[in-house]
Amino acid sequence: MLVKVNGSAVYGVEAIPIIVEVNWMGSGKDPMIVGLPDNAVKESLQRIESTFKTNGFEMPRTKIVVNMAPADIKKSGTAFDLPIAIGILAASEQIENAAALANYVIMGELSLDGAVRPIKGALPIAIQARKQGFKGLIVPKVNAREAGIVNNLEVFGVTDINELVRFFEDGEKGLTPEVVDTRDEFFHSQYDFEIDFADVKGQENIKRAMEIAAAGGHNAILIGPPGAGKTMLAKRLPTILPPLTLQEALETTKIHSVAGKLPENATLISRRPFRSPHHTVSDVALVGGGGNPQPGEISLAHNGVLFLDELPEFKRSVLEVMRQPMEERRVTISRAKMAIDFPASFMLIASMNPCPCGFHNHPERECTCPPGAVQKYLNKISGPLLDRIDLHVEVTPVPFSELSVKKEEKGSSEIRERVIRARELQAERYKETPGIYCNAQMSSKQLKEIAVIDTIGHALLKRAMEKLNLSARAYDRILKVSRTIADLEESEVIKPEYLAEAIQYRSLDREGWSG
Repeated sequence: MLVKVNGSAVYGVEAIPIIVEVNWMGSGKDPMIVGLPDNAVKESLQRIESTFKTNGFEMPRTKIVVNMAPADIKKSGTAFDLPIAIGILAASEQIENAAALANYVIMGELSLDGAVRPIKGALPIAIQARKQGFKGLIVPKVNAREAGIVNNLEVFGVTDINELVRFFEDGEKGLTPEVVDTRDEFFHSQYDFEIDFADVKGQENIKRAMEIAAAGGHNAILIGPPGAGKTMLAKRLPTILPPLTLQEALETTKIHSVAGKLPENATLISRRPFRSPHHTVSDVALVGGGGNPQPGEISLAHNGVLFLDELPEFKRSVLEVMRQPMEERRVTISRAKMAIDFPASFMLIASMNPCPCGFHNHPERECTCPPGAVQKYLNKISGPLLDRIDLHVEVTPVPFSELSVKKEEKGSSEIRERVIRARELQAERYKETPGIYCNAQMSSKQLKEIAVIDTIGHALLKRAMEKLNLSARAYDRILKVSRTIADLEESEVIKPEYLAEAIQYRSLDREGWSG
């Protein structure tokens, strides 16, 4: 008997339909899986046989052929265990209501005792199932809430294979569809942060720089000695960013779903992600890839913040492969038979010590590095990467007098309101330009039209460039940042004081900064 079970395979952040065809041949004895399965798929026969024996089903002793169509696409992973098992049961007439299989997409990994284990990519699979017009989707119980955010699709969670068999034998009864109030859960948890900018004592100038970075979507680097608070400040940046829209939340959740990074029983990601990979991270782990391409850290930080602590300690090759995705806001993983795009629109926040010992330009402690060591340390970061960082912020230690004083610090909610107003101005400004949402994404042509300065401002910028020996790459960055400062002040005009503030955020471009 020939039976077809609907499945799905995830490539990139999208799912494609897979038909699992099972035919009980009646002669021969070795089961066979065809259709470009990888080793994990081939091994499913051993898991299925153990499941059948444990739960009282019979594994047919005559030849079974399992074809996974389309046969020219490689199938990988363990999520095909459940559709193959159900197909074998239906083909061997151990499930009578086999016709009902056509209404559902079924995915899940089997344990040897028949329990259904979680899978990756349940959300894109659910989106694809709805797009194809299926009545429902059957996934492991722990993935049901994740898939349940897709409306107009019945999502059933199962804990073991017996539940699923009874569901079909009882006329598609016995399982309750997962119901998720997506909007209610999403909007109620958007501002649920455990940390806040109010926790940071002093550092008002650094908080201001972080506010500017958030308002314009600017990349920033924090330079300061150990213990100055660089990591503490960076971790709080997501608390002042504008809340995710539903569309951004869906994009972000799909990426985390494909990577298997969603917690059990999770629904939509409601807060902007913050990713902080260790400096030993490999090229593939950062940008994505592998035999079966998976999203890397820059894609997991999509719509959020990528924090690289101690930037000069990262391998130069790792930092260099990040340059193109920073410009294009996506990363393309190319293979012989496929090319997969992963979104990668993130804010880069980096931190570093000013020198190997960490105390160059420290107000109280003396730097012990030998001559030339500071410049050599800074040279670990390439010019093209620095060219993509708009704000260079010097972080100084907080004195005891500020740490011990009891005063109310500005909280994240107050800063976030100003950031949201600035982003709304930018959204209106760029509404006719697809793909651009904030000042950091401006092209050089747009910069000339949008970041216009008057005669006084032009003279100020010219004098600063000459006196501070700023590099040519600093010019555009200063104009972009000054445009954002003007937006924060809700000013159409870029005033000289906005330019002056932007100029101070180019520490690493100043000649002689390294001594």
